[in-house]
Amino acid sequence: MISMHKINKMTDKNRVYIFDTTMRDGEQSPGASMSLEEKIQIARVFDELGIDIIEAGFPIASPGDFEAVTEVSKVLKNSIPAGLSRHSKKDIDRCYEALKHAPRFRIHTFISTSPLHMKHKLNKSSEEVYESIKEHVTYARKFTDDVEWSCEDGTRTDMDYMCKTVELAIKCGAKTINIPDTVGYTVPSEFTKIINTLMNKVPNIDKAILSTHCHNDLGLAVANSLAGVQAGARQIECTINGIGERAGNAALEEVVMAMKTRNDLMPYKTGINTTLLSKASKVVSNATGFPVQFNKAIVGKNAFAHESGIHQDGMLKNRNTYEIMTPESVGVKQTSLVMGKHSGRHAFKDKLNTLGYVDVTDDVIENAFGKFKVLADKKKHIYDEDIIALVDDSLIIDNKVNAINLKSLKVFAGTGEPQKAEMTLDVFGDVKQASETGDGPVDAIFKCIKKLYPHDVNLQLYQVHAVTEGTDAQATVSVRIEENGKTTVGQAADTDTLVASANAYLNALNKMIIKRNKTAPGMEDVKIKNKKTEKMRGI
Repeated sequence: MISMHKINKMTDKNRVYIFDTTMRDGEQSPGASMSLEEKIQIARVFDELGIDIIEAGFPIASPGDFEAVTEVSKVLKNSIPAGLSRHSKKDIDRCYEALKHAPRFRIHTFISTSPLHMKHKLNKSSEEVYESIKEHVTYARKFTDDVEWSCEDGTRTDMDYMCKTVELAIKCGAKTINIPDTVGYTVPSEFTKIINTLMNKVPNIDKAILSTHCHNDLGLAVANSLAGVQAGARQIECTINGIGERAGNAALEEVVMAMKTRNDLMPYKTGINTTLLSKASKVVSNATGFPVQFNKAIVGKNAFAHESGIHQDGMLKNRNTYEIMTPESVGVKQTSLVMGKHSGRHAFKDKLNTLGYVDVTDDVIENAFGKFKVLADKKKHIYDEDIIALVDDSLIIDNKVNAINLKSLKVFAGTGEPQKAEMTLDVFGDVKQASETGDGPVDAIFKCIKKLYPHDVNLQLYQVHAVTEGTDAQATVSVRIEENGKTTVGQAADTDTLVASANAYLNALNKMIIKRNKTAPGMEDVKIKNKKTEKMRGI
């Protein structure tokens, strides 16, 4: 990564620098406080992500902020650490003390320049603010050649006065000039005009990088930031997931992917490894406790998910029909065709192929799809296990028989005696009996099943739910088993929980037998049908 004091010598005029303020401005979101350990973890991810400058905090604000900036500045290998300071020598000194451990660092100092802020916040005249710029930018420059100056509330500042202050800050040693839209007040056309004016009227503007820092109060932070870049700014200040005060800041992932996706209109490049954006989003979300909204651009859960039947059909034919970037480009494994009530047969069949049901018959698909539509009207979320259960049920109906059926069950439970089950099963047409003890009645039941039909599966889930209230409530038992990577779910309901448990396990096992050979009827199915036929003929 190139040191910021060399930026002006760069020949690539279309390089845009990413200044991340997640750990400073982002942490100012109410409730988004991060621990030291979390900030260090985030810093390492950001360093790997390729962020140019990381504003790790406001060192004068608290001992915790000071420690965070200090420790972050020690762990960064590529990114430049930065600290924020007001126009105060104590602030600047504190910034330097926190950052001095790094081989290169940035001091970011600011003061308000809008008439509203100067009068009501600072109680200073424009002349006093001008003199403060001269004093404090010059002072910060003594500690580093990488000084950034911001005119707070810049988008509500008089343009002539802004030009005057920017020229002075550059003259005093600032290498980056940041124009903050502190309250998210501007719009793209206005922000473009501000940057254009600075580019044309400030005589020494070529000696500094212009930067944007846009808030999202009107939902325009990303649009304003990109407008600034198109007008000549070459640094964007932003945060992962767009977190920040009030409505947040420009979202890093959005500005970066906008430039990458629409490089035809915005021929700019950054140093960001976009395949790590999803990872960075999750790390920040976990640290702050702020969930990412499902429909959030780039990193939201639904950003690459499609439920509409029309959209799913288009995606299956050509992904470019409804996706302008690949999920892999931002670190998401694959597009998700979300199965819901809007999904069509084409997407349903594709989902079955994904789940391993490659050669099932059209009758099975049609039967399962009908059940799926009914279920989708009742359930908000349809999971793969739901679809597997529907298809396996349809396969059982298609084969007309179960391999194994419960004929009778007796259970002996209580204190002082081993738990015992006596069971009779119809296994492929043969009636068999067994008796087993176990660590509890359910364990004894499952041991009986394994004795009567030897098999080796992993029991992944056993759950009991009462359908209604009272001691006579019907119990619904769910069982999930796994064999060689294939999973089946069995369910059964009965007022006797132990009978429901046996039938749920057998239901899952019958599905597994069918799944072993779910193309044409396999040997297991032939054996079942032959046994049944023989019994009917009295053989």
